[in-house]
Amino acid sequence: MVRVSNGLIAVLNAITLALSIAILGAGIWLSVRGSTDCEKFLDRPAIAVGAFLLVVSVAGLVGACCRVSWLLWLYLLVTFVLIVLLLCFTVFAFVVTNRGAGEVVSGRGYREYRLGDYSNWLRRRVNDAGNWGRIRSCIRESKICESFGKKHRNLSQFVVHNLSPVQSGCCKPPSECNFRFAGGTTWIKPDNFSSNVSDCHTWENDPKVLCFDCGSCKAGVLANLKNEWKKVAVVNLLFLIFLTAVYSVGCCAIRNNRRDDSNRSWKRSDP
Repeated sequence: MVRVSNGLIAVLNAITLALSIAILGAGIWLSVRGSTDCEKFLDRPAIAVGAFLLVVSVAGLVGACCRVSWLLWLYLLVTFVLIVLLLCFTVFAFVVTNRGAGEVVSGRGYREYRLGDYSNWLRRRVNDAGNWGRIRSCIRESKICESFGKKHRNLSQFVVHNLSPVQSGCCKPPSECNFRFAGGTTWIKPDNFSSNVSDCHTWENDPKVLCFDCGSCKAGVLANLKNEWKKVAVVNLLFLIFLTAVYSVGCCAIRNNRRDDSNRSWKRSDP
């Protein structure tokens, strides 16, 4: 009779197997059909995660259904490593995103962001030329500033709108530049313009330039990343609970397999 723990491990790994196939298929589809760097950004990670889950779930499924103890041991080892890595990642995510918050702008409905408010680790990542080149390409391809410009044709609409961190940092110049709003993503520099703020000199009305290379744009991306990582932290917590439960059930399945092996050996030795 198949024990409950073995049956649970088999069911859980059957679900994981189906999930891994879906992730692997999505990664392959992105690799083949993706037409831009943004669309292909997640293809390799998706393929790697899908293939890894596929191998692990097959090991757990075969180990539970066929009572192959060494496969279950391997499955438990990998699960334990995943629990440790996921816990470390969750703690790391909280540490590197505990700094940084948007500053309220007087008379405006949006916040502005400063790159120096974020952790050194995050700043180094966005300041890397290769990393930022890919992020900037994604922002352009998303046309987030183009849609922003169509919605804000006059100053009264613009000042009350609650902009996203990326819109605030990338689609307009910082408020301290004191540029005059001319509609959409067009701003007019005052006569005899002079400023110590580097973003003010970086800003261009060209839709392909705007403030995509500004520190405020990078800070807006990090602010958005911080918000997303908060959601990821909740998912990580739930996944940790799930993995811990699976690990516990797997330990029971191993114990059952050893007990059954001992019983079979005892029966064979009984005259």
